Formats: sequence, structure tokens, C-alpha cells
Amino acid sequence: MFVHQQLVTIAEQIVGESGVAVRYLFGTMIEIPRACLVADQIAEIAEFFSFGTNDLTQTVFGFSRDDAQAKFLHRYLEKGILKDDPFQVLDRAGVGKMMEMGAKLGKKMRSDLEVGICGEHGGDPSSVEFCHEIGLDYVSCSPFRVPIARLAAAQARLKEKMATTKDV
Repeated sequence: MFVHQQLVTIAEQIVGESGVAVRYLFGTMIEIPRACLVADQIAEIAEFFSFGTNDLTQTVFGFSRDDAQAKFLHRYLEKGILKDDPFQVLDRAGVGKMMEMGAKLGKKMRSDLEVGICGEHGGDPSSVEFCHEIGLDYVSCSPFRVPIARLAAAQARLKEKMATTKDV
């Protein structure tokens, strides 16, 4: 808590000196499995989480993206060991489960916690839909993928609304 208070003090000083009010949050990237497992502890201080899906994918799978894509990933895909390149389409069973666990633990500790992802997965329609399904608040991706991400987010929301309407 001491570090958090120091950050708040510095932020207030900067805002005071500049005379410009800025909304800010203190948060963290969640890029390793252990951070997902102790997300409730992290949320005691953090006001947002951003899952770094590229790094989280590397650590969950236990291999380097560069090595995998250059040396063996294409064989895994050809032989059906993996359905999709996990660096392009979010691995829901492993990486996704870690994200879902981290988001739930974090939001249980702090109900107003903002949770999202950053990385290439934020521009993949299937990954965006999954993020919506597990209750994430935002996705971030490279600029050229923003239109795809926005469309995927809208489709995920419509799909959810249609399912809710059918249940009534």
C-alpha cells in the first residue's frame, strides 16, 4: 500500500502543477500464470488489469513465440495437434481459463476493476467474443485491427442479447 500511496501523491502533484485534471487508474499487466492465480491479491491495489495475451500464451504453453512459429508450430497445426495458432487465436482452454480465473478473482476483490487485454488477440473476432463472454471490459489491438475488433465486439454483444431474448 505504501507504493500505491506514493504514486497517488505524485499523480496529484503533477495534476496540481499542470492545472489539468486527468482521470487515471493504477493497474498492471497480467502476463504470467501466477498473476492470474493471485489476481485477488493484486486487485487489492490495482484498479485495472490488462492481460498481455502474447506473453501469457508463451508462459502457459511454455514456448517462445519466435521459436514456435519459426520451427514447429506449423507442424502442430498440420497434424491437428492445435486447431489454431495460439498467438493468433486465443487458446480458450488454457490461456482463456487463466484469464477467466484472473478476472473473476480480481473482480471478486474489487467490483469496479477494469479488465481487458492487449495484443494481437484483441483484433481476432473469436478472441474478442471470448473476452466478452468472460466479462472483460475492453480489448486493445494494433490500429489496423481496430475495425475488426469493434465489429467483433458488436457481434458478441448482439449474440448475447439474442440469447437473452430467446430465454424470456
